[in-house]
Amino acid sequence: MNDERRGNGVPVQTVAAPRSLPAAPLPTVRPSLALLTDRYELTMLQAALADGTAHRHCVFEVFTRRLPPGRRYGVLAGTGRVLEALSAFRFGDAELSYLAGTGVVDDRTLDFLRGYRFTGTVTGYAEGETFFPGSPVLQVEGTFAEAVLLETLVLSILNHDSAVASAASRMTSAAVGRPCLEMGSRRAHEQAAVAAARAAVVAGFAGTSNLEAGFRYGLATIGTAAHAFTLLHDDEEAAFAAQVASAGTGTTLLVDTYDVRRGVERAVAAAGTSLGSVRLDSGDLGTLAVEVRAQLDALGAHGTKIVVSSDLDEYAIAGLAAVPVDSYGVGTSVVTGSGAPTCGMVYKLVARAGADGVLEPVAKASTLKTSQGGRKAAARRLDAEGRAVQEVVLSGPDEAVTAWEPHGAVAGDGELRPLHVPLVTDGAVDSRWVGAYGVENAVLRHQASRSELPRGARRLSHGDPAIPTVEVALAEPVAP
Repeated sequence: MNDERRGNGVPVQTVAAPRSLPAAPLPTVRPSLALLTDRYELTMLQAALADGTAHRHCVFEVFTRRLPPGRRYGVLAGTGRVLEALSAFRFGDAELSYLAGTGVVDDRTLDFLRGYRFTGTVTGYAEGETFFPGSPVLQVEGTFAEAVLLETLVLSILNHDSAVASAASRMTSAAVGRPCLEMGSRRAHEQAAVAAARAAVVAGFAGTSNLEAGFRYGLATIGTAAHAFTLLHDDEEAAFAAQVASAGTGTTLLVDTYDVRRGVERAVAAAGTSLGSVRLDSGDLGTLAVEVRAQLDALGAHGTKIVVSSDLDEYAIAGLAAVPVDSYGVGTSVVTGSGAPTCGMVYKLVARAGADGVLEPVAKASTLKTSQGGRKAAARRLDAEGRAVQEVVLSGPDEAVTAWEPHGAVAGDGELRPLHVPLVTDGAVDSRWVGAYGVENAVLRHQASRSELPRGARRLSHGDPAIPTVEVALAEPVAP
């Protein structure tokens, strides 16, 4: 600050103009994702390049030490978005200019970043799979330089999307076959809203109100009118008539702007008994749904469905199970993880090549933040009825882990279903897990994975994880 003085001699503090900083080029959502990261990843890279360890072969794993309170299982979501992001994780001129101008890293590191491409391998649980404490849901293998830079990108996507999907799965489970519709875009960051819509569909939601999510991922989109449309018109009859004329009799009419009973009468008068649905967005939804169902039936609109919304979560949905509701519109709770906005996933180095080039396990020993060294394999043990009874995490010599197959190699009753699938091989992304097709596969995987959990896994009351995680040590493979 500079010290100037007014004519009366009183000092005045003036603020110096801010120094020039490189502004992000338009559009605001930039094509490069390389700076969606934490600074320490680049400073670690700089130090590793300087001492020669940057090119050591490494294995990083993503896992969570515990589930959020009250959750009996988690749902992995966002894997496809991680894979899609790899191609945009590039340091272009704008990013390099910013790093150079702010002195984040030195010239040698800038040169490395200019040519950065991930050429390693990624394996992990298929998107939509359920997971438990200690589940190695993702493994990133490559040089330290390549893999360490992905930590924040991977965790920011998986923690957010898996939190949404875990909440969404509880909601679709509580709905017991009735469709859940995602309507939370106005309660989230604009890009988080797209990711949340995708994650909700992975966990069983039937559609989303978000058009960008529909465009990117081929999701079904839903939505008709808000209270503003009714208030725009001189009366409710005119509003309903205009909507039916525009959208047809199969539309959904919002009947609680004024009086619900009169609203239902006017809705059926406008569309006839072929009216698609009425929506209730306020009040005692359980009582109203019963009354509205009886009124619709009395008017001859037996096929008209009832949609309810208004701050629903899994508990409210479960509380409406015995009520004649046909579908649920869910907003804030699903896009914010319904009280658990993150899964607590971490990205830890578990193995690296020594000076002799041989991969060896490494582990963190900090109190309450321990990790187990070495690459892991994972499987789910199923009983004779196909129900999951254990999450089996296998460790040991790297050769034994990579060669492991579920053929009687692990003692215990029941079948072992392997959980890891290839996602990226030598930098090439497996197309099964990305785009609209990736979402479809994730939806199917979640349906199958959740259906094999023990019946108590779907309870909303607090309790332990639905199945225990057991660790099994593999022996060194025997040479032929």
